[in-house]
Amino acid sequence: MDLEHTAEDIAQLLEEDIVLCRILPRERLPEDQLMERFGTKRHVIRKALQLLATTGVLEHIPNKGAQVRAFSPDEVRNLYDLRALLETEAASKIPLPLTPEAEEKLREAQSVHDAAVEADDPARIFRANIAFHRELFSLCPNPFLVEAVEMASRRAHGIRFAALGDPDAVREAREQHYAMIAAAVEGRRDDLIRLCREHLPASGEAYLRLTAPLARRATR
Repeated sequence: MDLEHTAEDIAQLLEEDIVLCRILPRERLPEDQLMERFGTKRHVIRKALQLLATTGVLEHIPNKGAQVRAFSPDEVRNLYDLRALLETEAASKIPLPLTPEAEEKLREAQSVHDAAVEADDPARIFRANIAFHRELFSLCPNPFLVEAVEMASRRAHGIRFAALGDPDAVREAREQHYAMIAAAVEGRRDDLIRLCREHLPASGEAYLRLTAPLARRATR
C-alpha cells in the first residue's frame, strides 16, 4: 500500500511542475483536482498550497482559489536585483581560498549537476542547481544572510523554468559553476563576486521573453 503524500511532498511536486512548465503562470490549481491526483484530503492540499504561497510561487485570488503567480517585468527585475545584492554580499564573506573539505563538497554537488545536464533531465537539473548554490552560499559565515539568500532564491523558482528549456543556457550555467569553484579555490574573491552577479540574469530574462505573450493575452 502506498504511503499518503504529506503536504510537504505535494508542495515539492507542484513546485517542480511549475518550474518545468507543466503548470503555467496564471494557471489555477483547483483543490478538488489536486485531492484526486494525490489521493489525499482537502486539509493536506490546503497546507501544501499555503507552503507554496509563502514562497511566492502561488497566489490566492478571491473567489478563484490558488493560481501560479505571474511576475510582472518590474517584479522580475526587482527580485533579481535583490538576489544579486544578497548573493554577492554572501560571496564577499566566504572564507577564501576554500579549504580542501569545502572544495570537495562543492565539487561533489557539481558532479550531481553534471550528471543531470548530461542526462538532459530538467527536474534533476533544477534540483542539482539549487543544491550547488546552497552548498556554495552555506560557506558564508553569516547564517542570517545565508537564510535570506535561500528565501530570495525560492521566490524565483517560478521564474527559472524558462532557462531550463534552453540547452545552451543550461550548459553555460554549468561552465559558470566551474568558474565559481576555480575562483573560490584560488582565492580570487573579485572574480567570484562577479561570477555570482553574472550568473543570475539569464533565467529572469528568459522568463520575460517566454511570458510576454501570456501577459498580452491576459490584458485583452
